[in-house]
Amino acid sequence: MRIALTTPNGNVGHHLTRMLVRAGIRPLLLTRNHDSIDAELREYVDVAQADSQDAAQVVAATRGVDALYWVDPSVMSEDPLADYARATDGLVAAVTENGIERVVFQSSIGAEKRHGVGEIDGLAATEVALDALGIDVTHLRCGYFFSNLLLGVDALRAGRLTTVLPLDAPMAWVAPRDIAEVAALTLLNREWSGRRVQAVHGPEDLTWSEVGEILTSELGREVVVDRVSDASMLEGLRAAGMPGAMADAVLGMSTGMREGFVPEQERTVVTTTETRLRGWVWEEVVGAVLGR
Repeated sequence: MRIALTTPNGNVGHHLTRMLVRAGIRPLLLTRNHDSIDAELREYVDVAQADSQDAAQVVAATRGVDALYWVDPSVMSEDPLADYARATDGLVAAVTENGIERVVFQSSIGAEKRHGVGEIDGLAATEVALDALGIDVTHLRCGYFFSNLLLGVDALRAGRLTTVLPLDAPMAWVAPRDIAEVAALTLLNREWSGRRVQAVHGPEDLTWSEVGEILTSELGREVVVDRVSDASMLEGLRAAGMPGAMADAVLGMSTGMREGFVPEQERTVVTTTETRLRGWVWEEVVGAVLGR
């Protein structure tokens, strides 16, 4: 089985590539820059240059592919939803022209709303486009990535995190490696068919207050989580250099899942993965924040 994946250096793709290699698969890595692939991997993988937003490149790179792991690339953009739409066009063209019969798509909790969830609306549109193709497709509805905490290393050093969400509202938090594990198992499993939605919820639902307590404990210094207004968060995103439409889309991912939002998939043994935030913080965050 010929398996291709996009964003092989991403939070999930980095792990997924190595899992497939360990499983005896020689994956095809789609990347804009061949030199970005680790030298240690190159004898175990094939690499094709392809920008996910360029349909012709994606079609050319995926000829002969049986299964595809697809990620809509999130980039700093003046119009992120238009970027997602271009990536979706490339995906649809590749599946259609190359007869790719199986796709595993990295989606998100919130995509089930279809509209009103900021950047996640782009993922929802990709889900809809894939469903219309009549192929075997699994949408991985992932929780909030642990790795998003690393976007705020400076804030963690200052002992402060901010969110527009209620501090006492639990939500699914998940390690990227756990998503990669579910993705690998799904790609290698030939038994499923049709349209599937597979949530990846991590080991437990956590509130932002609980996350602050875990960070405080593992870092050995107080980390306070403050709830700020939507306007304040938007101002902060724009002050950090984010284009207006991008800032709106990022904020919308949070505001669209307030007010009693309940994920379409309930937490079950099927959706629950193992890596806990406390251990992940010790391994990934402590060194980044404290310089160890």
